[in-house]
Amino acid sequence: MKFAFIHAQKAYFKVTTMCRLFGVSRQGYYASIRRPPSRQIDRERALRDRIQTLHVESRETYGSPRLLKALRDEGFSIGKRRVERALRSMGIRAVNRRRSIVTTTSSPLHQAAENHLGRDFTASRPDERWVTDISYIWTGEGWIYLSAILDLFSRGVVGWALDTTLSTQLPLVALDMALRRRHPSHGLLHHSDRGCQYTSAEYRGVLDRLGVTVSMSRKGNCWDNAVAESFFATLKKELIYRRTWATRSELREAVFDYIEVFYNRHRLHSSIGYQTPAMVERQHALANAA
Repeated sequence: MKFAFIHAQKAYFKVTTMCRLFGVSRQGYYASIRRPPSRQIDRERALRDRIQTLHVESRETYGSPRLLKALRDEGFSIGKRRVERALRSMGIRAVNRRRSIVTTTSSPLHQAAENHLGRDFTASRPDERWVTDISYIWTGEGWIYLSAILDLFSRGVVGWALDTTLSTQLPLVALDMALRRRHPSHGLLHHSDRGCQYTSAEYRGVLDRLGVTVSMSRKGNCWDNAVAESFFATLKKELIYRRTWATRSELREAVFDYIEVFYNRHRLHSSIGYQTPAMVERQHALANAA
């Protein structure tokens, strides 16, 4: 430790003086700097370099649990406490979460469906259960609203849409994307809150024609749609709140990149064993093809 300090300060103080002050020999100091780094030091450097890279690749969103899983997958024999110590010493923190507000409101003119999901956020196959919700984002040009549909099997976003109004057209565009991409078989359950966009005759009509079972949260129970709520909280923490958005087109490009490139294909999700939605679906497809 003394030799390391002397080496770091040698540009400012004489080596001879510092060695005398610390009670060490000049010969010992010069021998230490010629000595190759120990294996432990090399391993620590490699770990810190990889943590820094993973932190950047995760868009500064990974905390110690996801970093630990990623490092172990790469062959690092490491514990959670060691990762936490490294993060603290490197000054690395995951971005913080802010609170969100409700944007959808129910209509007394529309009939809501029963809660068939019952807070069971599991699924045995893709396109067995979808959950959806709407949230808001502020830009320099005004509000823009995001509708997203998630598959409970992989937790991936299967459909999404952005619009400047909260009309039924917004979730319909997201639903159209999901249907075109996934072509779900008979037996799909679609869960939402009781917002007027989802209880509207236009939206319900599309689901009814496809034979989809419609499920809706109980009044005033946000936990009934916790997975969709969690997605928007994560999106805002990891993308939206980290900067200001001058234009809606700028935001649209960023949301596309976050959902299609990062969230579905690269982000490790704790709810599915620290895998990506793409991994989970690929594994399912391979298992069923065998």
